Amino acid sequence: MAYSTRVLPLLATLLFALACGVPSPESTGADRDGEPAGVAADRAFADLAPGPGEPFVRVLGTAQDGGLPHVACSGPRCVRARREPAFARRTAALAVVLPGVDRVLLIDAGPDLPEHLEALADVRTPAGGGVDRAPVDGVLLTHAHLGHLAGLAFFGYEAVSTRELPVRATPALAAVLRANYPWSLMLERGNLALVESPPGRPFGLGDGVTATPLRVPHRDEVGDTVAWRIEGPPEPATGERGRALLYVPDTDGWESWEPPLEERLAEVDVALLDGTFYSLDELPGRDVASIGHPLIARTVERLRSRVATGGARVLFTHLNHSNPAVDPRSDAARAIREAGMGVAWDGMEIGLGSAGR
Repeated sequence: MAYSTRVLPLLATLLFALACGVPSPESTGADRDGEPAGVAADRAFADLAPGPGEPFVRVLGTAQDGGLPHVACSGPRCVRARREPAFARRTAALAVVLPGVDRVLLIDAGPDLPEHLEALADVRTPAGGGVDRAPVDGVLLTHAHLGHLAGLAFFGYEAVSTRELPVRATPALAAVLRANYPWSLMLERGNLALVESPPGRPFGLGDGVTATPLRVPHRDEVGDTVAWRIEGPPEPATGERGRALLYVPDTDGWESWEPPLEERLAEVDVALLDGTFYSLDELPGRDVASIGHPLIARTVERLRSRVATGGARVLFTHLNHSNPAVDPRSDAARAIREAGMGVAWDGMEIGLGSAGR
């Protein structure tokens, strides 16, 4: 894999998004009487963009497990996403790009993995002219649900056919993979190499970047669930730590967290949080306790004062097709922006260096 230095990272991100048909805020439509929809959000988070040669996180997808358009969905947002590719969103995942050591790692491998790999074409160079058998340098998993695990199958013999691709998982999730097809066969054939990562124990990714899995409550029918804390390299001259990011695509409500969400946010500079549903309006007849996700509207109210006084920057990801915030022109998206928060977009980049903190 090879990395090309980007002098203007914001412009590069936008051009890449437009070329690939993925939605940055500018590409998801425009208000008829004003500026392009979502431009205010882009301006608000422009300072997060990476500098030349800096390790960074790229958002590969921001949709719930079924994607947008959602599979077998004829709802209005699904119809629009089929009609307007720029409105579509890939399933939630991140890439950690480490230019100093020429490495790219994924956080989660969902059903849109082929599109996720295509979205990394500018930071990796396939070996030769055929199938790249080592398109990434590793995968860090959050949990065993469809939108976060199913794409691992593409690394198997019938498709990419990787060799000893490192896959980081908690001991509980590693046991699930060893015991169940097709992961067990992929391990037997040597396509994957499991590396157990107990929650709370940090490890290095390279280029001075560290990763720490953090146990979070979720449905956990099999295995367990973690968030990932990614921290950039310290500043050599001062020792100041790099930017720290918390990635929580799936969790139960915040009231079930221990330690509380606010304590975790105090340790980071940026948080990408579970935004599956905006409000109970999407789920008529359902009790909030049965949903298994925090509601964006309630998260916004919970964190409003913290964000306003200079706390961690908050963005939402893992949005369901029913969520009105997928449309940056919606009242829901506007309310999020007015609270000083935002909705992440496919192709967004967040630098991990200390200079931007």
